[in-house]
Amino acid sequence: MKIDLHIHTCYSDGACTPEEIVCKYRKENYDFIAITDHDTVDGVQEAIAAGDAAGLAVVPGIELSTADRDGVEMHILGYSIDPKNAALSEKLKELRQARRLRNELLLAYLAEQGYSLCYEDLLVGKCGDYIGKPDFGRAMVRKGYLQTPQEIFKAGMYLETPEAKSIKKKKMDTQEAIALISAAGGKAVLAHPIQIKAFGVPGGEEYFARLRSLLLRLCKEGLKGIEAYHPDHNTVQSAQFSVIAEEYGLFVTRGSDFHGDDFEKRK
Repeated sequence: MKIDLHIHTCYSDGACTPEEIVCKYRKENYDFIAITDHDTVDGVQEAIAAGDAAGLAVVPGIELSTADRDGVEMHILGYSIDPKNAALSEKLKELRQARRLRNELLLAYLAEQGYSLCYEDLLVGKCGDYIGKPDFGRAMVRKGYLQTPQEIFKAGMYLETPEAKSIKKKKMDTQEAIALISAAGGKAVLAHPIQIKAFGVPGGEEYFARLRSLLLRLCKEGLKGIEAYHPDHNTVQSAQFSVIAEEYGLFVTRGSDFHGDDFEKRK
C-alpha cells in the first residue's frame, strides 16, 4: 500500500490546506495518509471530510514536541486519536498560548537584527493561529529578506543563531504526551528518531545504545511504534530502526514530514 503518515497542513506550519493535501495525495494514488499537525488537531475534520469525498482514507493524528525527565527532546506522533478529547484539547490550548509568547520573542529578536515583521505577517495564508518556524521563513520571503523560506534554517543565521535557538517553545513531558494520546484513543509513535540530538553522533554506536535505553522506558509508558522511514533517515538507518522496532514489539511507520513544496528539501 502507498501511505504517508506524517503530513502538515496550514493549520500548523505547512503551506497547504487539508483539501489541497488530499487532492495532492489522491492524484499520486496514495491509499491512506495521516494529518499530523504540530500541537493542533484543527485541520483533522476538514481533511477527513475531503478524504471521504475524494475516496482517500485520512487518519486523524498529531505531532507533539516533548522532553523527557532527563531533558532529552523528541517528537511524539499520535494516530487514530479522538480530536475532540477534552483532556487533549485543554493541553493544546495551553501549548498554543505558550507558543504565542515564544513567537513574540522571536519577532523581537529578528527586529533587533534588522528584520521587521509583525505577527500579522506570520498569519498570511494560514488556516488557524498556529505559527511555526517555517512560517517565519515564508514571511521573510514576502518581506524580501530571503529568497527561499528554507533559508530561515541557514546555519548560524536568522532562527539558527545561538540567541534565537535559546528562545524555546514549551515542551510537554514525553510520558504525559504518550498518556494523552492513549487516553484519546490513539497510538503513540516516536517520530524521526535520528533527530534526537542528545544521544551523540546520530546513527553512531553510542546513539543506538542510548536509543534502546530510551525505548525500553517509553514502551513501558505506552509507546506503540517508531517512525523508521523518514527523509532524514538513510537506508541503513531505516533498516536499523526497523530491527529495533521488532526487538521491542513496536510497529513501524513511514512518513514524508511534508510541509509543502517550498520546504520539500529543507532538511
